[in-house]
Amino acid sequence: MAGPTSHNPHDDARDMERARVLSEALPFMQQYDKRTIVVKYGGHAMGDEALGAEFARDIVLLKQSGLNPIVVHGGGPQIGAMLTRLGIKSEFSGGLRITDKATVEIVEMVLAGSINKQIVAQLNQAGGRAIGLSGKDGNLIVARKVMQKIHDPESNIEKILDLGFVGEPETVNPEILNTIIASDIIPVIAPVGISRAGDTYNINADTAAGAIAAAVGATRLLLLTDVRGVLDKSGVLVEELTIDEAKALMKDGTISGGMIPKVETCIEAVEGGVEAVVILDGRVRHAVLLELFTEHGVGTLIQKSVS
Repeated sequence: MAGPTSHNPHDDARDMERARVLSEALPFMQQYDKRTIVVKYGGHAMGDEALGAEFARDIVLLKQSGLNPIVVHGGGPQIGAMLTRLGIKSEFSGGLRITDKATVEIVEMVLAGSINKQIVAQLNQAGGRAIGLSGKDGNLIVARKVMQKIHDPESNIEKILDLGFVGEPETVNPEILNTIIASDIIPVIAPVGISRAGDTYNINADTAAGAIAAAVGATRLLLLTDVRGVLDKSGVLVEELTIDEAKALMKDGTISGGMIPKVETCIEAVEGGVEAVVILDGRVRHAVLLELFTEHGVGTLIQKSVS
């Protein structure tokens, strides 16, 4: 005959904490019900198998909680590794990969092929129904060529640098996404676009995510990256910024380097109709859930004006 089971008070405390967390999440779930959330997934979090599986579960939870998540992914490190393996040299200018014809074929193969399908498989494995797309599908992203201006310090003349097959969204046609998100399917988008002339263009994933978020009227755009968000001059996280405040921090040098194009994407998305954009650290476990379903969030929120 089995004796009485011992009672552990720690179990009660743990259960109460779980109940409190779920209870606190409810108003946020109601706030975002049937709203569209665009998540740009990239950085080192995407290369970590355990974090990738957690990310997939979190996105499926969003869908099953009544939100409409759209995932837009990058893949810079994976593209770089494949180019190295194939002996194709790659150069960067201003954070953008100079992309010739041979390189853009590899970019499309890696982004729209292996990475896209890996994320789709993880979402399906987590109990969701995901479908992989690139900007070419349904003319989702019609792209135009990016011409980058660079300043030549020797001649003090501004020159135009040809980046090859690097593009930016000219138009985003959201019809295909509206059809998908009205169902129980989660779209996963590779940032490869097509020009009106039929050329394939490599598009920065942040830029693509911002344009897609504006086109579908997303409530939130979450940019998962490898930093905590925007930091002030003391290295402290800035939790909220208006567009004007963000522009001021870029002007005085507080926001610098690789954070500048991210913040510019945030500003363009908000000016394009997205309610707010958040830059957050994708390496933090459950970063997406913490940002959406808790009071304080975990990154830097950028919006038009103070709420």
